Amino acid sequence: MLNLRISSKKQAKIKLALQGCAGSGKTYSALLLAYGLCGDWSKVAIIDSEHGSADLYASLGSYNVLALEEDFRPETYVEALKVCEEAGMEVIIIDSISPCWDNLLEYHAGLQGNSFTNWQKITPRMNAFMQRILQSNSHIICTMRCKQDYVLSEKNGKMVPEKVGMKAVMRDGIDYEFTIVFDINMKHQAIASKDRTNLFTGKPDFTISEETGKAILDWCNDGVSVESIRQKIHSSQTLEELVAVYHQYPEWYPQLTSDFMQRKMLLKGQNQPIINQPNFIRL
Repeated sequence: MLNLRISSKKQAKIKLALQGCAGSGKTYSALLLAYGLCGDWSKVAIIDSEHGSADLYASLGSYNVLALEEDFRPETYVEALKVCEEAGMEVIIIDSISPCWDNLLEYHAGLQGNSFTNWQKITPRMNAFMQRILQSNSHIICTMRCKQDYVLSEKNGKMVPEKVGMKAVMRDGIDYEFTIVFDINMKHQAIASKDRTNLFTGKPDFTISEETGKAILDWCNDGVSVESIRQKIHSSQTLEELVAVYHQYPEWYPQLTSDFMQRKMLLKGQNQPIINQPNFIRL
């Protein structure tokens, strides 16, 4: 049965991407963002597929590093995420996800048969990886390399080549998966090419800092949390109040079913009148 409800913003874990050319400062910026998001280096992990680049900034703090050691299959990334989550990491940086795409393209090129139909062996693996990122209970920051190109620009009256980033080394449309996508130029300045938080929309280029992470954290924490709904459940004094809470937050059903059922049984034991609501877990 379909139910109309009032819109409400849930508290969230940010899923963010940084894209730029080699040397633009993606790893360093990601670390600053991560610290701003949690304020504790011991709760930051970086999954390193860039040949040890994660250790270059160890002077920032005692963050955790998980090196992938030349195995860039999407399944390896998923396993690395699991290791970080089980270790209690609040922010996980994946630096970068471009080698995963390179790995899949190389695998596709080696397949026999029709090239188009062979994508059926690639797309589900990439989809599973991205869904694992989106479903994580940690903040996730992904970096992506950009294909490098050069343009001629005038400097001191002379035309000199300047390195610029053009397109992320990743499948088309990957930016749709993230809440924020920052493009970082060779001057280490960022601009939001996508921003569903509206924190950075329309703003000029800026340098990412810990304060950027703190601003994003405030946005993440502004909204309805599972704990606030749980409190409403256990403060309900009648079955009618409990039913109202149940229908107000249908997206939280899977996480709060046991709480609803426990409160329901308690209220029934207090001889509350039974409300005829067939959608409320058979109340």
